Amino acid sequence: MSTPLMNTYARLPVSFVKGEAATLWDSEGKSYLDALAGIAVCNLGHAHPAVTETICSQSAKLVHTSNLFGIPAQEQLGAALIKQSGMDNVFFSNSGAEANEAAIKLARLHGHKQEIENPAIIVMESSFHGRTMATLTATGNRKVHAGFEPLVQGFVRVPYDDLESIQTIAKHNKNIVAILVEPVQGEGGVNVPDENYLKGIREICDANNWLMMLDEIQTGIGRTGKMFAFQHSDIKPDVMTLAKGLGNGFPIGACLARGAAAELFQPGNHGTTYGGSPLGCSVAHTVVNTIVENNLIQRAEELGLRMVTEFELALGDQEFVKDIRGLGMMIGIELDRPCGQLVKMALEAGLIINVTADSVIRLLPPLIISDEEAEQIVQKVTQLIFDFVEQSGE
Repeated sequence: MSTPLMNTYARLPVSFVKGEAATLWDSEGKSYLDALAGIAVCNLGHAHPAVTETICSQSAKLVHTSNLFGIPAQEQLGAALIKQSGMDNVFFSNSGAEANEAAIKLARLHGHKQEIENPAIIVMESSFHGRTMATLTATGNRKVHAGFEPLVQGFVRVPYDDLESIQTIAKHNKNIVAILVEPVQGEGGVNVPDENYLKGIREICDANNWLMMLDEIQTGIGRTGKMFAFQHSDIKPDVMTLAKGLGNGFPIGACLARGAAAELFQPGNHGTTYGGSPLGCSVAHTVVNTIVENNLIQRAEELGLRMVTEFELALGDQEFVKDIRGLGMMIGIELDRPCGQLVKMALEAGLIINVTADSVIRLLPPLIISDEEAEQIVQKVTQLIFDFVEQSGE
């Protein structure tokens, strides 16, 4: 059947028309337990009353004016994010890719201020930072690059969770000005680094006058059991990017900066037409307040640990399971074979999951799921894995 849409997604054969909390209903009336949350977006679930009320009330007052004028909702959201993060200021955009573009521009400005003619940023293998030309170049996945060459210059790639490789580059490449890294890799397979990894990066950046830039687009806003994943490591970045869970489905991104990095942008250096609108910032402010006021960060930490423990009990001794890992409500189960087929099997069973890096089942449930729903996810995913392995002949 023909479609007016560009062929950019191999869409699954289901269309959702209604959602409430952690449940979605398709156009045929079938219900599904959502263990993906729009890919770590709907941390408060679907149709959350506080978010819905803010969308309705603010859209009835004012949607857009442009950044040529003061926007009180920006000030309020910015103050809330600064309070939670310890950063100094923020630039609001429409998406995670745009937030990362802002971070990349900050790094280049930082380099040029040091009279580095060709500033370069260290990025990681298996990373994901977006689909714009700069962010897809920064992404450590050849599939994302293919067909879009020539790529943007100014990126140096190293293995994830490998401080020694970064130290080697520091000795030999004098053009490095920053490191861009995810605290936990999402698209790369829910890769959780050594507990001293971010601290080590912080020390290397301090020693070399580099900016430490954290892509917290997937890990931020309570997902890992802290408001921001860097807070597990007792360090602060110079630059941090947010999106996904910040708007609970309303498109908004943010690039936060601290110290010298916070002084780099001046009028004319960067901008956006839609970013930081009264509507977007009002919604995001409601999201942040709701997560904090309802103790959902601690809930994510405790429930995520419980789910990982239950998965380990159910699957940990199976030869076909290579690893079970996670941080908060960001959980990955790595099998010894490609398992993309599990996504459709799960849909048939009324469950929404994701498979990334070919063989990693990625679970990103809303932070508001009940104990019973968490148990259902563990039981259903476990049974689906056993069924899949049996069907694949082992």
